[in-house]
Amino acid sequence: MYSTRPGLILAFHGCDQSVRDKVIDGYDILKYSKNNYDWLGHGIYFWENSPSRAFEFADHLKNKKSNPSKNIVKNPSVIGAVINLGFCLDLLDFENLQLLQTGYKLLQTSYKSTEFPINKSTGELGELLLRDLDCEVIETLHQVRTERNHQPFDTVRGVFWEGKELYPNAGFREKDHIQICVRNPNCIKGFFLPRQLDSNYQKV
Repeated sequence: MYSTRPGLILAFHGCDQSVRDKVIDGYDILKYSKNNYDWLGHGIYFWENSPSRAFEFADHLKNKKSNPSKNIVKNPSVIGAVINLGFCLDLLDFENLQLLQTGYKLLQTSYKSTEFPINKSTGELGELLLRDLDCEVIETLHQVRTERNHQPFDTVRGVFWEGKELYPNAGFREKDHIQICVRNPNCIKGFFLPRQLDSNYQKV
């Protein structure tokens, strides 16, 4: 009943400057991500309200020797988007978390392969950065809704705790963020170039 999100949000995508320019000029659109390890399933990914985190991600891809995303980044950049979440699988909602748990049970009963997907930890912090299981669970949920003629989700939204602790015994980490995965591209109402803060402005 409350899964349709009213209003618009601002979100940001980290990419190479060449991609940004093509999208802004209307010659291209951001590509769907269809990796097995995508955190929120397949779709177009954004950082909610955080151009700085989007840039950090693009810069990370530039400096990473082995880039599993296969997105070549030579000049890190950020593109902004105005998004209507529409009918949203919002994983900050308790009810939707229960729905996700149902998706896992459906995956268990229907999985045909001998090797069940798992989330894999990587990096020095051992974080679950390769989320094959979560991706498969979410995609299973989408597939079952389609088969049962239920309303498809336009977007998926999730919160993640990532990175080193900000200070000893902190409940916050340096890369905590909210991610948006857009499945229905019509939810993206427009793209824009993020502006820098005008430090010379003086409020009257």
